[in-house]
Parts: sequence; C-alpha cells; structure tokens
Amino acid sequence: MHCRTICSPKPVGSPVVGGMPQPVSATSMPTKPSSARLLAIETEIESWLDACRPDAVAVERVFSQQNVRTVMGTAQAGAVAIVCAARRGLPVALHTPSEVKAAVTGNGRADKDQVTAMVTRLLRVTDPPRPADAADALALAICHIWRGGGAGLRLAGLTGRGGSAS
Repeated sequence: MHCRTICSPKPVGSPVVGGMPQPVSATSMPTKPSSARLLAIETEIESWLDACRPDAVAVERVFSQQNVRTVMGTAQAGAVAIVCAARRGLPVALHTPSEVKAAVTGNGRADKDQVTAMVTRLLRVTDPPRPADAADALALAICHIWRGGGAGLRLAGLTGRGGSAS
C-alpha cells in the first residue's frame, strides 16, 4: 500500500485537449495507518507541495475494496493529502480508478500495463514512469487535466495504493 505523488508543472504540446503534464518529481510513501505514519506522510506531502507548488491536487477516490485495512490506510493517506492541499487553498478533485483508466486508455477496466503504456505514449517518453506507482499518479493527473480541472495548471496527482488506478 503506497501513496504516490507526482508533480507535473510544465504543460507540453498534445494533439488532445489542452497539454500534457511534464513529470518533474515522484515519491512513494508507505501508507501504514498509524499516527506516526500519518504524520510522516503529512510532513512528506507538505515538503513536496512546498517544492513543487502545484495549482491543483487530484486524489484517487477510494470507493470499495474487499480488504478493509487497505481501504482504511489508503483513505487516511488521501485525507492527509486533501488537508495539506486545503491548508494552501488549493482546489482538490477526486477521481475513481475506473475514471482514470477510462480517461487514459478508453477502457475503465484497463490493466496496469495498459495504463503504463498509454501514460508513456501520451507523455512522449521512451521509458515507462518509475517507480511503478508513478504511472498511476500521472494517469490521475492526466485524467484531471482532460476533465477540465487543470488546463495549464501545475498539478499534483496523489493516489492511494488500495483500489489503484491500474
């Protein structure tokens, strides 16, 4: 279970609506639901938001999963990200994994490899985003921008590992 963050401050040309985010930073943090872990996640997100200065934050919406512990940890980490964004007055959007998959691949049930392949293609990079969770966060950012939430904005994509975008 991880909370991924991707900072995408520079739009680049795209044949599709608006521009594509240009990734500049990625980090992965375990989301084990303990008070110390949540504090560490908050500290990391605050530091990261200070460094990247996004104009908007997109968070993966956790909606259902069979493993309640995974859902709880993911939801708690997402809530921390939302609070960090709210503290700065940043707009926050929530997108479900199926919304993200459909936006990036055209199929709400796409697998991780399909999402990664499309993110790589859309961003016009030769190597797939690393760490592996980075493709999910970039897909979340792309989804948010394409849905009108970030035209020309710096965007922070924050996703939780529990019903992930891939």
